[in-house]
Amino acid sequence: MSNTTPFDAMFSTIIGKEYDMLQLICPAATEMSRLVGAAVNAYSSTTETLEVLELGGGTGITTLAMLSGNSHLHILSVDNEPTMQDQAKANLKDWVAKGQLSFCGDDALTALQNLADNSFDMIASAYTLHNFLHSYREQVLKEIFRVLKPNGQFINGDRYALDNIRQHTRLIQEEIGRYFKVLTPINRNDLLEQWIVHLFNDESEDHVMREGVALQQMQTAGFINISISERKAGNALITAVKP
Repeated sequence: MSNTTPFDAMFSTIIGKEYDMLQLICPAATEMSRLVGAAVNAYSSTTETLEVLELGGGTGITTLAMLSGNSHLHILSVDNEPTMQDQAKANLKDWVAKGQLSFCGDDALTALQNLADNSFDMIASAYTLHNFLHSYREQVLKEIFRVLKPNGQFINGDRYALDNIRQHTRLIQEEIGRYFKVLTPINRNDLLEQWIVHLFNDESEDHVMREGVALQQMQTAGFINISISERKAGNALITAVKP
């Protein structure tokens, strides 16, 4: 992590290679991907092809949730970690062949800055924005707003920390407890160490995406109809519209 790379690069390590383990230690993460997919598909009930930009495509969990059963989407999936994107390319090659999916290896801000104004119907993400430094995240939100078409929708399932710090701390303690319960019996102390280090990064003052601040950032960027439709412990699904 540095000012020149203000996002979490730990996914190039063992975490990225075994990212699917997150489904066991944090089931809410998989649920957020499912909810993002459902929200995209609810919005896209049309016969016209919609252009969707996915930020932080990872191994393709959320991408698959969006594409499954929907032939009216074209997704550009952005992820700057080859370790993870290579898995997505292998997992989702059928949709690439059908012309519904393409990939970009830039970081989120660079990818957005290279796109035209008002060029995407939806921008979706799961478990990505919380990895960014506050200042970088703020720039990303402004670019998301610029790139969306009028009436376009931003859909994000992510770690949104509770504004009540005491309650949020209890949730984090419970989360760490799950890490130990899942990874210790299978003798995966290597993953346990990496995920705890990553969690400390997520919860650091220059990263933590607290709900109240995050919603205010979105409002400042220009979004309307900002809504939290789901909350699972320290995770939430947030949707917003560009007027």
